[in-house]
Amino acid sequence: MAVSATVAVAGAGLAGLSAAWELSGAGATVVVLDAGRRSGGVVVTELRDGFVVEAGPDGFLAAEPDIQELAREAGIGGRLVDQLTSGSSLWTGRRMEPLAEGQAAALLGIQGVTQSAMDCGFRSFATGMADLVEALVARVGPAIRPAQGVTGLAPATRGWRLSLGGGSTLEAEAVILALPAWVAARLVAAAGVPAARRLDDVIYYPTTTVSLAYRGDQLATPLAGTGFVSAGEWAGVVRACSYSWLKYPGRAPPGHALLRAFVGPLDDGPAAAAHAELASILGIKGLPLWSRAFTWPRGLPRYKPGHAGHVAAVRERLARLPPLAIAGAGFDGAGVSACVKSGRAAARQVMERLGRA
Repeated sequence: MAVSATVAVAGAGLAGLSAAWELSGAGATVVVLDAGRRSGGVVVTELRDGFVVEAGPDGFLAAEPDIQELAREAGIGGRLVDQLTSGSSLWTGRRMEPLAEGQAAALLGIQGVTQSAMDCGFRSFATGMADLVEALVARVGPAIRPAQGVTGLAPATRGWRLSLGGGSTLEAEAVILALPAWVAARLVAAAGVPAARRLDDVIYYPTTTVSLAYRGDQLATPLAGTGFVSAGEWAGVVRACSYSWLKYPGRAPPGHALLRAFVGPLDDGPAAAAHAELASILGIKGLPLWSRAFTWPRGLPRYKPGHAGHVAAVRERLARLPPLAIAGAGFDGAGVSACVKSGRAAARQVMERLGRA
């Protein structure tokens, strides 16, 4: 690597933090720039009254090694936990019917999940997905500059000049854009790669989840499996529901239950609407002890046909410019393990190019 090389990582989500981890381990001077004030992106865990509440992803496929390898490197491999139960159901409007493994993902339109990977189940962390974010921030935290998003990118004498929110600038020998596709597309196109505009074809669908806490005796009958989906003609307010306290250990205090509902677009009151429908489907008595709703206006990305080809074409063109890489869910897969893999691969790519400089 070039001596004293500075690498700017735009985005402090899981892909950006993973890239920063890889870079700092190789001796680069890393600066992580993020428009928000909190690291982790859509990975958000709240601890409340002994419950573990996830605002974003609650786990990852056990067959995917990248996030687990990073966890072990970060010293939290012992915090990995296995899924406790398996099996999901389809709510038909009258009764629950069992679903084959992987069928729930297909009904919900989740891309890139193979049957073999589903067969291996899921894993998470002992006190939620934020365990990994906290471990990465403990390592790269001093390099993170919150509330300093990248607004522009232009070639400089050595590498790139980044324009930041508030009017300041930063120069770096290499840049990794670990940003949503629509943001990265604009920056890369302005930097001299018009084909990057095609990356804006990625569609980010809004997502709303509602976590609801109950006493165990509020459930009319014991529940089993990981949850249910309600798709097609049977879809109501609740499109899917995860039995969070049965899915992973330690998600609720003894004698309590934690449900996580995925709801469709609502004008207001997603928590009340989710409880009312779940009470009818699952036979819940009384009101929840509390509820917590999270909305991501641009949540899960979905790719149009030809997406992989567009990404490959952009990366081929980027190889002719000073070191500049793209990473994250908008390009290489929406799962958290895919984000880790993408961020670390981008870091290795720019390190290799800097080493040849």
